Amino acid sequence: MSVTVQPQQFSFVNFDAGLIERVAVGMAEAIGIDRPVHIEVDESTPLGRVEIEIGPTVVIRAQSGALEDSRRPRQQSEMATTATIGRALLRVHDRLEGGFGEAPADDELSLRQAAAWDTYLAARLQRLGLPVNPQRSVYNFRNRHGFTDVADAAFDRIWHADGLTWGELESISTAGAAS
Repeated sequence: MSVTVQPQQFSFVNFDAGLIERVAVGMAEAIGIDRPVHIEVDESTPLGRVEIEIGPTVVIRAQSGALEDSRRPRQQSEMATTATIGRALLRVHDRLEGGFGEAPADDELSLRQAAAWDTYLAARLQRLGLPVNPQRSVYNFRNRHGFTDVADAAFDRIWHADGLTWGELESISTAGAAS
């Protein structure tokens, strides 16, 4: 498993490229990613957008806010780094091997679709042993699907599922929003 991080030395934020690399190696092994991974951190912005490019090498482009400690600006959070890289690598796994080949590109997902997939990702990260706040996922899901018993049942189906395909996730999400 090969992981590279750019930049190796940070100027604007107090981040550790070695920590990013160790986290990425651990998450890639836990998830089963067997391609090289290259992580580019844009330290010039405190925003938290993450983009993924899947090719012979998986490229993760993260704005520094995605790896930052929310209580200490410009300081790296190992937990945020692990969660961000974990979510990105789970998306890669889903697209490559998890039946998500027909899913829209990340920037073409509707807010409802993104919330459903994020719920599925968070639940699997929790099962991998990462501390996850399920209430944050519930709230995000409800904001996109409605504050109804039907939406809550759809959330529970997604949260407890493993091995969903994109079609199954989309079907559960659509049914959960139709109330």
